[in-house]
Amino acid sequence: MATAIELWFDFSCPYAYLASTQAPALAARLGVTIAWRPMLLGGVFRGIGAGDGPLATISPVRAAYNLRDMQRWAERLGVPLNMPAAHPMRTVRALRTLLRLPEAHWPAAIEAIYAAYWVHGLDITSDAVLASVLHAIPGSAEVIATADLAKDDLRARTDEAISLGIFGAPAWYFRDRKILVWGQDRLPWIAAIARGWDPRVNANANANVNANVDANATEARDLLFYFDVSSLYSYLGLTQLSTLHPSPTLRPILLGGLFRSVGTADVPLFAFPEAKRRYVVAEMQRWARWYGVPFRMPSKFPQRTQTAQRLILLAAAHGAAAQLSLARALAHALWADDGDLEDDATLAAILVAEDLPAALLAETREPSAKQALVAVTSEAAHAGIFGVPSYVVMGPSPRLVWGQDRAELVTALLGGWQPRGG
Repeated sequence: MATAIELWFDFSCPYAYLASTQAPALAARLGVTIAWRPMLLGGVFRGIGAGDGPLATISPVRAAYNLRDMQRWAERLGVPLNMPAAHPMRTVRALRTLLRLPEAHWPAAIEAIYAAYWVHGLDITSDAVLASVLHAIPGSAEVIATADLAKDDLRARTDEAISLGIFGAPAWYFRDRKILVWGQDRLPWIAAIARGWDPRVNANANANVNANVDANATEARDLLFYFDVSSLYSYLGLTQLSTLHPSPTLRPILLGGLFRSVGTADVPLFAFPEAKRRYVVAEMQRWARWYGVPFRMPSKFPQRTQTAQRLILLAAAHGAAAQLSLARALAHALWADDGDLEDDATLAAILVAEDLPAALLAETREPSAKQALVAVTSEAAHAGIFGVPSYVVMGPSPRLVWGQDRAELVTALLGGWQPRGG
């Protein structure tokens, strides 16, 4: 059982703000302490070779989605969040001021500075604003005047963050076991690790946490599932799909074609800074353990899955259950059995195992099958989809959710939640 959880943060990150609002209650429930660890996020980005950070290079459609995603999470968590007109602001002065304060005052100061930035949109680069925000904290006026004395301290902490493998915020670190977790949306993981779960070794005892799906609450809304079995996260999403909806509609697409249409690298993993790439590869295995499903990185990666995706489209003629079973079998072959989905013999064997006609493989060469996959991929791009898996909860206002790690949001939307921000 952990006794302390380090939370690495910078005031400029909205997700770190959201994490900061949840950390105290989480720590109280777990009987642990939060060790606040300020760092300069821009310094981390530069130190790991990420330039100005991921937001500087993402597509406009992804940027718009990110804003909607953070607003949804704020609403789900019941905390205010307003994007400041001046975002991103330089946070060096605020971070140095924090470091000059006694640590006993850090929780109150962190809460006050985050509220100034993400609730009230105040200019925290201004000493006058910081003085106003921190006026209730003893000695704050004096430390603001001497904030630059913490220059070396902040640099050292930022360097330490880089040495721990941190590449973004918020970052949770269990120093006793050297376990790093990234993101404000991983609180169930944080709780499980604090209670003893080791995501590097053990399956999670709470796998399939959404297994008791309420069909009456979800079937009134259609759920579209856009995916490509070339994506590990699509595989993970397929393993959990029935826990979200009793009869989802599968929309297989060609991920490479989608990426080209929205201006994304064919294999985003290869474009990540090394620190983030290492973490993401490790997190792939964590998700598999969390869900209790098999996973091994294929020896041949990436793979072209045009034929496999066309097979899934053609399988719809044999019923929704057969189509979903085939999609799962193809994804399992790639991500659990080290199969080669570019090999016709492998695909034919999967069709036989799924009791589907072998003739489907020949049908994938037909112009109509090729065009069908192109059409669904184009449909996805026009729907604002930029990655997989993506879920679209249908209704008066269709709602897009990207990522198998957003099952909580999908479940809430299927249950009737109508987020104010879309």
